[in-house]
Amino acid sequence: MAVDLRPGLALRLWQQVNLDLVLEGDMDLSYRQISILLTIYLEPPPHTVRGLARRLGVTKPVITRALDTMGKQGLVTRERDEKDRRNVVIQRTVEGALYVEKLGDVIREKGRLLPF
Repeated sequence: MAVDLRPGLALRLWQQVNLDLVLEGDMDLSYRQISILLTIYLEPPPHTVRGLARRLGVTKPVITRALDTMGKQGLVTRERDEKDRRNVVIQRTVEGALYVEKLGDVIREKGRLLPF
């Protein structure tokens, strides 16, 4: 089911979701990190540093820096690809899955509160 939000209402939803995440204070992810995280969790694996860099239109070092932070937070792990040792495969974690689920719940909750 498509939802057609006016630009002001869409921005209000985005603001409310971000405000909720900031007030909870558990993770402080950048837009790039959230984009990487959602790509890893919403698109089918495998995910590599090279593939994520291509998908997001950035360099591999940019992805690596983001993954360093996300790894410290327990959202993802990295392992060398056994078939091609040049590739680093990004693995999902329980912590990351719970964060993505919580993000979806916050979006739904805040969306229900919007005045239509």
